[in-house]
Amino acid sequence: MMTPRGGRMVNLRLVSLIRKEFIQIVRDPRTLALTFVFPLVMLFLLGYAATNDVKNISLAVLDQDRSAESRRFLDAFRTADYFHLDFFVSSEEEIRSLIDSNQARAGMIIPPGYADHLTGGRNAQVAFILDGSDPTVASTALAAANLIGQAYSTRVLAMRMNRVGQGSGLDMPLEVRTQVLYNPGMESAHYMIPGMIGMILQFLTTLLTATSIVRERERGTIEQLIVTPLRRWEMILGKLAPYVFIAFFDTLEVLSAGVLFFKVPINGSLGLLLGLAALFLVTTLGIGLLISTVAHTQQEAMLTTMFTVLPSIFLSGFFFPLAAMPRILQWISYLVPLRYFLIIVRGIVLKGVGLAAIWPEVLALSVFALVVMTGAAIRYRKRLD
Repeated sequence: MMTPRGGRMVNLRLVSLIRKEFIQIVRDPRTLALTFVFPLVMLFLLGYAATNDVKNISLAVLDQDRSAESRRFLDAFRTADYFHLDFFVSSEEEIRSLIDSNQARAGMIIPPGYADHLTGGRNAQVAFILDGSDPTVASTALAAANLIGQAYSTRVLAMRMNRVGQGSGLDMPLEVRTQVLYNPGMESAHYMIPGMIGMILQFLTTLLTATSIVRERERGTIEQLIVTPLRRWEMILGKLAPYVFIAFFDTLEVLSAGVLFFKVPINGSLGLLLGLAALFLVTTLGIGLLISTVAHTQQEAMLTTMFTVLPSIFLSGFFFPLAAMPRILQWISYLVPLRYFLIIVRGIVLKGVGLAAIWPEVLALSVFALVVMTGAAIRYRKRLD
């Protein structure tokens, strides 16, 4: 049975080790600055650049009709956010030249007699040319052009019916009423920024934990820890505690910047989010500890961390939807802890769900945390390898 004096000695040893780790971190100002600046840099880069919202597609126009009807049709494209009418050309060859040189991503040709066909009750045709080298932009532009064309066609049909006195009887056979939940504006930043929390937690904690322990081995200072009366669990806890503090600070930093700059709403419980982030930290810190038992140099630890973190980012659903991946990669993604944490953090921040809605992911993350940290603790030995 541990005496009160023994308990105080344990606390003193642990506090001294944690204090030593903080001093060591502060004495490396470049790494410390990178730890706090890196999340903000990645936040703004991904928040503004990594977006699926395709807008202001450069459109080249060849209007061979030059009528009031063709100008109304072009106005329908102007009012949409998807297209920007940058070029008015005089030939189809100019459109293809602009697309070839990447100055325009799409082209539209309004043929002669367009207005005569519309006013005469006949069908008019408009050609739409797309640059398909970027499928994301091309698919969005194609869908937007079809929607704008259908909406304008409906308007023209209504005008025709009004002219013959049948406008009151023009009713659409089907009306689809849509409702977008949780992200009505469908802003990519609202989806991307909560995921940034998981990515930053995994990358920073894994890298800093792995390199800090290997640094001790490289400098020979780990020998000083070995001759101390520190137990294995005390050494592990003392080495990891400072990085838990840094990780939580970075989490709050990303959340605050997301709310202030990108207007991301936090609809769920912040306490639940931080609690489950701590559970995820157990996994990432365990991975870093495992890497430190394998790597012998800091460079090797960094490369091993990148080899571990990068595949997990791509297989977690952070950038690309898992449903679009091949079946084999979908099965492999179940072995990625970040997959489960992204569902948790996006569910809490965007949907405001509670534990009842995300308990399968919490359970899976708990299993990962137990397995990874147990394996790391078993491999970690209070001795020189």
